[in-house]
Amino acid sequence: MDLAPWQLQIVKRSLKKKEKIDLIERRIPVAPSDVLLDLGCAQGILSYFLRKKGGTWVSADLDFVNLKSSQALLGSNFVQMGEKALPFRNEAFDQVVCLDYLEHVVDDDLTLAEIRRVLKPGGRLVLVTPHTGRLFLLQKIRPWVGLKMEFYGHKREGYSRKDLEAKLGRAGLRPTGHKTYSRFFTELLELMLNAVYVNFLSKKPEAKLRDGHIRPSTADEFATQGKAFKLYKIVYPVIWLISRLDKFLFFQRGNAIIVWAVKS
Repeated sequence: MDLAPWQLQIVKRSLKKKEKIDLIERRIPVAPSDVLLDLGCAQGILSYFLRKKGGTWVSADLDFVNLKSSQALLGSNFVQMGEKALPFRNEAFDQVVCLDYLEHVVDDDLTLAEIRRVLKPGGRLVLVTPHTGRLFLLQKIRPWVGLKMEFYGHKREGYSRKDLEAKLGRAGLRPTGHKTYSRFFTELLELMLNAVYVNFLSKKPEAKLRDGHIRPSTADEFATQGKAFKLYKIVYPVIWLISRLDKFLFFQRGNAIIVWAVKS
């Protein structure tokens, strides 16, 4: 019996989140003296791995339900915020890590301006969003399999690299690098798993949470999916092996993008 917190049980068998965790561990440097903002912590799954890197973290989200789930996993330093101004003083943070949050807010330009405001001079931003464009076909078939955009909690499908860099520049944040991840097979398998959950396992909620409702969002919801999750654990090794076919698609742009920027 797996006694790990439910969030960590999910991440052990999540294809896309494993790629994010690898990026966190290899590509997000944290100094022991850093004060950092985890903007859009959701249920704390990625926040757990961010906090393991050291520094002093504050995690923030729009949803009280998310914050309660995160608190059960991480302990302290949580702030519920509104969608407009961030509830922090000017120049409070050495770094802001914003993983899968920007596409969920109505006024993304305001969010980026607020990120710049709370960063110290020369402060760093790590931004992750879905990567979009004309050739990203899997995003276009989601509605055909019952995955409406609101189930993801998205206000937009995502961003191209060009769009993101332009927005960052207007906000006074200078892009310093980027990388894409989640190529075709990983994205296809994630789409299939999300479709199974939304169409057959969940109660098709109204997706009131900021980050939608394409997976269990609380310990109680996870517990109700116990039998389905046991079955998934059995087939997961096969799913993981299929996802490794992405290694042959090294030439392809991924369906998610991470951008690094500094306050200019």
